[in-house]
Amino acid sequence: MTIICKNCNHKFSGHFCNNCGQSAETHEMNIHFLWHDIQHGLLHLDKGILFTAKELFTRPGNTIREFLEGKRVKHFKPISLVLILAGIYGILFHYSHINIFEGSFTITGKGKEIESVKNSFEKITEWISTHYAIVSLLELPVLALGTFIAFKKYEYNFIEHLIINAFLTGQKLIFHILLFPLVYLYNGTAYLKNISDFENIIGFGLTAWTFIQFFSTKKKWPIFLKVVLSYLIYLVVFVAIAASVGAVIIKTNT
Repeated sequence: MTIICKNCNHKFSGHFCNNCGQSAETHEMNIHFLWHDIQHGLLHLDKGILFTAKELFTRPGNTIREFLEGKRVKHFKPISLVLILAGIYGILFHYSHINIFEGSFTITGKGKEIESVKNSFEKITEWISTHYAIVSLLELPVLALGTFIAFKKYEYNFIEHLIINAFLTGQKLIFHILLFPLVYLYNGTAYLKNISDFENIIGFGLTAWTFIQFFSTKKKWPIFLKVVLSYLIYLVVFVAIAASVGAVIIKTNT
């Protein structure tokens, strides 16, 4: 049986394309795909990471759309990308003794309860810094929920939104890692919060650009507003989860 390769459009027969090497089977974006991606990422490190990094900063929306449509052979797997980059990012921050939340929150007051809250907050931030890969992975469903609700009428399923957000997280992590020398230089100063704010603004800009390019056949302003909506949904859900977890930790420590 003749098959048309979804990656290079070459006609071939068999299990793999004899022109580019992609598998004849491009699995549907579902739980099985995610599990295979995680297993592959933990055991293999192929050359696609540099190609994927380049694509995410030159044509992010187009490359993610093509990946979902089956053009995958050159790309590094998205979940694996997040695990590796978040691991590198976490190690850099942990061993450089940088508090990624410094200046973002201030706990004031005196007394036993306030001290307990401060200690609990320090423990939480320390855990996040030392387990950044896990945190990034756990954050993906919340990000995906935001974009899934905001872009629901465009008929991409939740797993596909998880993949989109994995690529977006990888994109932001690459930017954070490249900016790390500046963070290290201004660690412990008031400028650290300014750098963090700058990273967040650029991160939002990259996300908006990616989705506008991803939905290139749609009008730009409605897509931009949906990106804003997805961020608001993410923030509400994230704050609710963080507050619940924080309350449990504080209660256990008092």
